[in-house]
Amino acid sequence: MSYEAAVHAQAIEIGRQSLEMCAASGSGHPTSALSIAHIVTDLMFRAMRWSPEYPDFPSSDRLVLSEGHAVPAVYAAAATLGMMVGKPGEDRRRLTVDDLATLREESSVLDGHPNPMEGFPFFDAATGSLGMGLSVAAGIGKAAKIDGIDKRAYCIIGDGEAREGQVAEALDFIVDHGLNNVLPIFNCNEFGQAGRVSGQQSPETLTRKLEAYGFEVVSIDGHEPGQVRDAFDKFAERSGTDGAPMAVVAKTVKGWGCPSIQGGGWHGKPPSGDALQKAIGELDELRLELTNALGSNDQFTIQPPEQEAPDIVEPGELPSMNQYMRSIDMEAVIHSGKFATRKAYGVALRALGETNKSVVVLDADVSNSTFAETFAKLNADRFVECKIAEQNMVSVGAGMSASGKVPFCSTFAKFVTRAYDQIEMAMNGGANLKIVGSHAGITLAADGPSQMSLPDVAWFRALSTTTDHNGNPGCYILQPADAYAAYALTGVMAEYEGLCYMRTLRADTEFVYGDDQVFNLGGFETLTEGRDVVLCACGYMVQEANKAVELLDKAGVSATLLDMYSIPFDSDKLLDIIASNGGYAVSVEDNYGGGLGSAIADALVNAGDAFQLEQMYVDRIPKSAKTPEEMLAMCGLTAEDICQRALSVLQVV
Repeated sequence: MSYEAAVHAQAIEIGRQSLEMCAASGSGHPTSALSIAHIVTDLMFRAMRWSPEYPDFPSSDRLVLSEGHAVPAVYAAAATLGMMVGKPGEDRRRLTVDDLATLREESSVLDGHPNPMEGFPFFDAATGSLGMGLSVAAGIGKAAKIDGIDKRAYCIIGDGEAREGQVAEALDFIVDHGLNNVLPIFNCNEFGQAGRVSGQQSPETLTRKLEAYGFEVVSIDGHEPGQVRDAFDKFAERSGTDGAPMAVVAKTVKGWGCPSIQGGGWHGKPPSGDALQKAIGELDELRLELTNALGSNDQFTIQPPEQEAPDIVEPGELPSMNQYMRSIDMEAVIHSGKFATRKAYGVALRALGETNKSVVVLDADVSNSTFAETFAKLNADRFVECKIAEQNMVSVGAGMSASGKVPFCSTFAKFVTRAYDQIEMAMNGGANLKIVGSHAGITLAADGPSQMSLPDVAWFRALSTTTDHNGNPGCYILQPADAYAAYALTGVMAEYEGLCYMRTLRADTEFVYGDDQVFNLGGFETLTEGRDVVLCACGYMVQEANKAVELLDKAGVSATLLDMYSIPFDSDKLLDIIASNGGYAVSVEDNYGGGLGSAIADALVNAGDAFQLEQMYVDRIPKSAKTPEEMLAMCGLTAEDICQRALSVLQVV
């Protein structure tokens, strides 16, 4: 049997199909697909342990295509293998070669970039925004280590994309955690979109960088079948051992086999007409040259996945906060009447560690501030320290979600903003992520605006206005006003399948609720009932608005106070309450605009009734102040300010 000839034959066929499907689509990246054709052939037809019948079997080896635009190569291989495709919850069918002509069509499972939620379950995560894939692969590898299963994750990364800082974060993470079951494969085809890649991303320089990180590097010709095979076999032998992680640097040609479309100017530009026929003709000539040793019986053998999937343990019921705190000798906190929401989050994580074995907690070197350390001390095997690398942390969480985990990613709320792109891509790929940002809002005070999360609610609220692949809000934003709310909402997040973002506070806050309060995604709570005006507050501002209610009462105004702890919320219920208060409302939040107030405004506009809303939010760039009270005064968000704004709405001042 001529292995080399068989690989060349399949790689050439993948190249031809990539050219034809991109031409039919009128868009795509066939030259990038040609550059990885041999690598994809060896992985999908030989090296990976997986089954086309069940491409997302839990213990199968996984391929993460960080270089997502090169996906036609994977689609072509999957069609040749007759892989099963279909959206989650739908009946699956075999992918055929004829399906390749539907690339990028609205009804096709072959999306422009990889996305398992669109019906291609071979992939674990949506990719295409460059630089994220290696982190996802690391999350898959880390989850496999936690589960104690022999599962490998392969990740193909473009040389130009290797300049993204997140790739460096992921490389550090892989070495830190000894993930020798993860193989970074750098596809060095020399060209980006606008021209050649920097010399800093040359094969030689990348090799030296990887060695400096602590990787054993194997440099290969990515179009030489024997070298590709030997590299992947070496990785398989090392995977699961105590040796250093391994990486592959593959020198390839963008547009391999088709000299007429090589070099610059062909990125994302599929040839058509005569140019297409010329490129296919060049592949046909190469086929004659490289496959003359191919025998009629030459074929590949795909290794099946491990037949046993990790055991799934059904989660138990989360005890009430009072019950659990008594069990861990923290009853004195209950009697004190106040507790920081970040600390309540830590207590809830500790309880979840006992009741839900699927929960994993990731943190970015601030676990003693987010109180994720409360979980880590008792569940070291399920705690993942990501250090100061928030983008990597979120994408690692997405990889762990794809492996059946329920990942909670904790950091300062301000630093969550670094990972906005990663969070959105995780949502696109259906990841079951829980993002928790502590030290939220302006009451952080003394540390100043560099540490304050101010645009975060507006950004996450944008995600909440869309629906995810299950028809639910793209993201729920949760802003607990006290410890009971934070504890309960942490449990609610763990039960929910989808993206959530919760803000917690550094300062101790007084209890608003008791142990019997029920919290639901999309809910809000009426704390006081009035008849003249509605104060809609969230998070810390519930505490301040509660004081404003007393001030308004002294002024002869009867105010309703709502704790709007969730965005989205029940709009119809809110409108009924505002209508019963004369149609007057004031929203109060400790972040920049575009958050709670905007969500309420949208609901009022959609209702079309005569309502009046005044929005109170941080409308200046704050600076340091010694106390939360000074900061609220600086930004015009004290109880007195709220009282005056409500009186202004009612035109009684």
